[in-house]
Amino acid sequence: MKYFKFLLVGVLFVIVLSKAEIIFWYGIYEMFRFESFYIYGVIGSAVLIGIVMVQIMKRIEFKGTHGEQVQFVPKSFSVPRYLFGGIIFGLGWAMVGACPGPVFILLGKGVISILVVILGALVGTFL
Repeated sequence: MKYFKFLLVGVLFVIVLSKAEIIFWYGIYEMFRFESFYIYGVIGSAVLIGIVMVQIMKRIEFKGTHGEQVQFVPKSFSVPRYLFGGIIFGLGWAMVGACPGPVFILLGKGVISILVVILGALVGTFL
């Protein structure tokens, strides 16, 4: 019961993504062909909101689910590693027409073939 609020936020997130129609391959297809700005707008909005939220969390000394202090540890930035990983991630995203998050929404909607994508994402993550 203590995690119910997280389940509620997850369900709300799924509803928003589904109603906004950003989980379907055609929107991704249009994005990668530069035919539509819609998905770029959604991604850009998410990045901006994420930046603002992290700054707020840093300033108010945000606590985790178990009351522990959330700490932001700077990471070393290795350009080749992130560049190579980003290229592979983008190519996979473009080839299957699905972002990693919505693949589970598609599975929940009954798109069984998305299991191949989920398996590929898991293998890619471990590699």
